This record gives sequence, C-alpha cells and structure tokens, in this order.
Amino acid sequence: MLSRLTIDNYALINHLDISFPGGLVIITGQTGAGKSILLGALSLLLGARADLSVIRDRNRNCVVEGQFNHKGNELIIRRVLTPSGRSRLFLDDEPVSAQDIRDLSLELVDIHSQNQHLLLSSGGFQMSLLDSYAGLSGKVEAHNCLYDKYRQDLKLLQDRERERDKSGMEQAYLQDVCDKLVAASLVEGELEDLESEHSVLSNCESVKEDLSIALSQFVSDNGSIDGNLKEAVSALNRASRYVPLSRDLSERVETVRIEIKDIASEIEAVQDKIQYSPGRLAAVEQRISLLYDLMKKNGVDSVSGLIARRDDLLNLLSSTGDDIAEIEELRNTVVSEEKQLRELAQEIHRDRVGMAPRLSELLQKSVRDLEMPGAMLEVRVGDLADIARNGRDSVCIYFDANGGNLTELSKCASGGEMSRIMLCIKALMCRYSGMPTMFFDEIDTGVSGSIADKMGRLIVGMGESMQVFAITHLPQVASKGRAHYLVYKEGGEQPETKIRQIDGSERETEIARLLSGATLTPEAIANARVLLNDNNL
Repeated sequence: MLSRLTIDNYALINHLDISFPGGLVIITGQTGAGKSILLGALSLLLGARADLSVIRDRNRNCVVEGQFNHKGNELIIRRVLTPSGRSRLFLDDEPVSAQDIRDLSLELVDIHSQNQHLLLSSGGFQMSLLDSYAGLSGKVEAHNCLYDKYRQDLKLLQDRERERDKSGMEQAYLQDVCDKLVAASLVEGELEDLESEHSVLSNCESVKEDLSIALSQFVSDNGSIDGNLKEAVSALNRASRYVPLSRDLSERVETVRIEIKDIASEIEAVQDKIQYSPGRLAAVEQRISLLYDLMKKNGVDSVSGLIARRDDLLNLLSSTGDDIAEIEELRNTVVSEEKQLRELAQEIHRDRVGMAPRLSELLQKSVRDLEMPGAMLEVRVGDLADIARNGRDSVCIYFDANGGNLTELSKCASGGEMSRIMLCIKALMCRYSGMPTMFFDEIDTGVSGSIADKMGRLIVGMGESMQVFAITHLPQVASKGRAHYLVYKEGGEQPETKIRQIDGSERETEIARLLSGATLTPEAIANARVLLNDNNL
C-alpha cells in the first residue's frame, strides 16, 4: 500500500507531504483543482517518461517520493528531475533504472484512468482476465518463457542454415585448395634445397670438370702436395735438433698438410656424388614448378607461407564440421521445444475453454447487479491452431446490454456500460489475482443515481481487502470511504494545488457540493448527511 506521498516543485504543487491509510480512500475536488496532477506525479514516480514542463520552478529540482508497504517491507521510491533534463530514480536510496521501477510498480500500484476503458478492446487484456480467474498466470508465464527461447533458437537455426547454404560453394573451393596443399607434402626449406640441386644438375658437366681440375692441383710432376709436405715436416724435425724454432714450424706444416689432405678427400667425394640424371633434373624442375604455382595461387612467397595456409585451412574446415554439428544440435533443440510448447499450449487451451463459461456467468451476474438486468456477456476462446505467445488461443468478450445478439464488447458498449463492466472486472481480478494498491480515476464517469451507489459499494468491497483510491465526482461514491481527501487550489497569480483530509461537517459540505454544485442548499447538506449516515461514517 501507499502510506506516504511527498511532492516538491511539480506542476501546480509547490510542496505536498501527505500520509494515507489502508482501505478505501476517496479523493474529490472541483474541476481543475489538480486531481490529475496527483496521478501524474505518481506516474512519474513509478517510471513514466519525464517531461521538463512539469517543473514548477526552473531554478530547483522536481522531487517525488513515495513510501510503500510491500509484502511486509517498507520501500521508498524517489524520482528527481533536474532543470537541465537529467532524471534519476532511487529505490531505498540506491540508484535504479526506470525499467526496474516500472517492473516493480506492477506489484505496487494499478492506476485505472478513464482512457483505460480502451483495454477492454484488447484481446491481451481479456486473455489476462481469463488467465487470472482460471489460475493460469504461472503456466502462461512458463509457456511464454519457453516460447521466447523457442523463437530465439529457431531464428538462430535459420541464420546458421542460411550461412551454411551461402558458404557451400566457398567451402568446396577451400576444401579443394586444402587437399592440394596436403597432397603436396610440404617440407620447410624444401624450395631452397631444390633450387640448389637444380643448379648443380643443370651444370653437371662443367662442375665435374672444375672439380677435376681442382683435384689435379694437389698432384704435380714432383709428387703430391701431401708427400711434399710430409718431407718438409721430416726435414724441419731434423733441423730442430739445432734450431728449436724449427719444431714449431714443423707442427704448423703438419696442420696444413692434414687440412689439405681433408680438402682433397672432400673434393673427390663431391665429384663422385655428382652424376648427371635427366630424370632427376626433370623431377626437380616439376617439383619447383608445383611449389611456385601453389605459392602464386595462395598469395604467399615461401613454402613456410604455404604450410601456414594449409594449417589454417585444416583448422577452418575442421570448425566447419563443428558448425554442422551445431546446426544439428540446434535443430534437435528446436524440435524438442516446439513439442513442449504444443503440449503446454494444449493444456492451457483446455483450461481456458473449461473456465470461460464460469467466468462468463460470474461477470454477467456482476454486471446485471449494476442495473443492467438484461445484459448478456460471454467470454469466448478461439483456437489459433498454431502456437503463439500466450498459447494458441484468442480470447474475446461478447456483450449485449439488452440480451439480443452478442457483439464484440468494444463495438457495442457505451461509456457508462464500459465503466461498470471494467469495475466488475477489476473487482474480480482483485479477488482472484491479488491486485496491488488500486487507483480509480473517475471510473464512475457516465453513471449516476442508484448505479453510482452500487458501483460505490463494489469499490467499498474491494477496499475491505486492499487499499483503493477513488477519484470521483459522484456523491454516492464519495460518501463511501472512511478516509476522504479534498484537492483544492490556493493563491492568485501563481495558484498552488493542495490536498488535505476532511471529516465531519467539512466532509458533509464537500458531499453537498457534489450534490448541488457551487450553491449549497440546506437540502443538499441534509442529503449529504443522510448519505454519510447510511454508510455509518
């Protein structure tokens, strides 16, 4: 319930700080006094879009604060609107988003304004009425959560399948490129080795001739270089008996001799290895051509680049296999979710069809009690056949005030009839769905006399189990509540809207004003006293 409301610098309100009791709270006031301003401030507090035009004094902030008792806990919501246009919301002094407060407000306050009669034309509202009465809200919420998940997964599946189809040709091309790279059995540094071998094979004869010439230089008419150096070593060793330096020279010559002998052996080995082979030359040229062709097609300049390209393609094509597995898994999930949805929608459909006649009978009786004795009302459930949000059904209320041909409610009911039907619906929802604090903004528009009295008694009945605010202009309704607040204006050039609780003779006067208008008569005051006494107030 709303226990306290504080408003600063909002529209015609300079400052207002007022507490409210539980039960039925009546709010009256002359036209233009500012009753709608209270609802506007409350709507702003509960997350409505901020409008800078509501700031009374553009030199200070507009602040609206409400204290609520919710499920045994005290909550304080505060909305601050600055002249610069910044809007902030706080829940128990902690910053929150407007959406957070809008979500919370569904559990705190239900504001029923005059234009809310349009809700009766909404199939969604009529469906929620049936679901509340049938106790299906939880099951429908579970259905909708599953439906949202199903739609999300279905879209993801369709997107993945489109991507797969679009990339089919590209995948085939990449697979062909990858296959060729794998078949090439690439080896790091291979091209450099092949080009070196090709150079040797292409010049085989001249190379062998040059090696032979080089090798022949190690032998002369005077013997081989090795033999000559051996002789020099022996001679130096003999001389070392008399010249010690000769020993060092001998060792150096021996080192040179060994190195020259090794060089000659390697030249001879290389010469033996080089054999001209037209077949090998052709094979090397073919391999080099293949590698260069692959490098050109893949946009790289080395075998290392080809190896990296091959590995990337292998990873990519491997992940493509994962994509196929993901698509199959998604398809199985969507099929399973659709099956669950159809089963749950069928359960909901069966329950709605079963409970609709009972709701029709209950609403019809309630409407007839508000002086429409011939009224006929029927809640009909249509079968959409396919699954949708909220199930597979459409729900529509059919009505005729005089018991004739039933027509869709939105196409046949007058404003007064709409007010009475909506009040019956709200009272029913209060009984079966645990409504929060409710604000009725002149729901009695278009009715008067005994009808207004009965509507007032219906509102009183709602106030016995919950907090109900009724903004009204009818004395029959205004005389019902135990707590009565008067909205009025004060001031001249800059009038202010104020509100205060009235009782006793002041309340009699206000009821009399509603009865007779601006000119109060003794008869109106007496009638007001009778109305208040009839309600034991």
